[in-house]
Amino acid sequence: MKKIILSGLFILLASMATAQTALNLDVELRNDNSQKVTGHPVSVVLTKSFSTHSALVTDNGREIPCQLDDLDGDGSFDELFFLADLESKKTKTFQVQLFAEGKPREYSPQVYVEMMLTNKSIKESNKQNLYISQLTVDRDVNPYNMLHHHGAAFENDMVAYRIYFDHRQTVDIYGKYKRGLELRQTQFYPDDAQKAAGFGDDVLWVGSTLGLGTLRGWDGSKPTMINNVEHRSQRIVARGPLRTIVEVTDKQWLQDASTEIPVDMTTRYTLYAGRRDCQVDVTFNRNVSDLRFATGTINVKNSVEHSDNHGLRGCWGTDWPVSEKDSVGHKRETVGLGICLPEANIERQLPADKDNYAFVVKIPGQSLTYFITFGSDNESFGYHSSKEWFAYLDGWKKTLEQKKAVTQLVRIKN
Repeated sequence: MKKIILSGLFILLASMATAQTALNLDVELRNDNSQKVTGHPVSVVLTKSFSTHSALVTDNGREIPCQLDDLDGDGSFDELFFLADLESKKTKTFQVQLFAEGKPREYSPQVYVEMMLTNKSIKESNKQNLYISQLTVDRDVNPYNMLHHHGAAFENDMVAYRIYFDHRQTVDIYGKYKRGLELRQTQFYPDDAQKAAGFGDDVLWVGSTLGLGTLRGWDGSKPTMINNVEHRSQRIVARGPLRTIVEVTDKQWLQDASTEIPVDMTTRYTLYAGRRDCQVDVTFNRNVSDLRFATGTINVKNSVEHSDNHGLRGCWGTDWPVSEKDSVGHKRETVGLGICLPEANIERQLPADKDNYAFVVKIPGQSLTYFITFGSDNESFGYHSSKEWFAYLDGWKKTLEQKKAVTQLVRIKN
């Protein structure tokens, strides 16, 4: 999405400083697509010179949900976020009021995220209670078994993801039968009563594969794990009600300790309300054109592949969602997986092997953004064949491309 912020916006806000108790903005969005765009993510960067404590967004006088996020963790809000529906070839203006007092307005949550330590005194896997918001570990410390569901887990009413907190950093998935938020109740491990009531469950065995779109190193012949890091962190950045963001940080990572300059890598996973896909934003503290990376999806057993050979790749297949020794109480799960990468970042699309449908990735600067998605055959609201799933993937890529044809302009009304 193209963003245009009037030059002088931040200078003007800075001059207002603390004298103002409210600021009024217009956020103008122009949809140049030939189709209507629904649930378009809108982010408005806030100046630090005006201490925003609350916000109100209206669409032609009608209040719509929004959220304020502290993305850098310094204790003050630095971004306003909301979702917009836009008619084709039309311009629409949303009214924003920022307040220097009060608290963020409350709206019905459409997303949920949790991260917790395992409480050994509680036997039930869905009644854990040691909630945390971030954790950092030192070199050679593996917190995988310290954390319940092995890392942060997040959801909207359609899908749920989790990120393994270890050298794999694998993206894993939880499929649902019906739409709704349920991780707070099941904590990724539904009991028998919850399963009987129609709650979802883990639907994919990932092992040491790429899982769903995990970014790894590349040694010239195969993907490599995220080993050789000085510090590894996971942090919940945003909790909703419209988006959740989970951040993974690897400090001083050496893909090859004998030859390379270390790099800091930060990966943010953003899940929006009402979308089954997840946005992945990777940033580095230096230019990484000298490195190569790998990503893609696991080659689910008995799966069939779909690719447009221009960055979109996916599969549809059936396998046990856990290891064979843990398969009691589980059934084979059928899932569709998908990844969409910028074609400019693809050095090679590798042939499928027993583990992965993979890409070799180049990043000529310091950042990469791509998207991942999945569906479970269990869904009452989803897709139930490879033909349906692959048609969804093709349409999904088109919706991602629609973002590029939406222009955003922020104007001050004060």
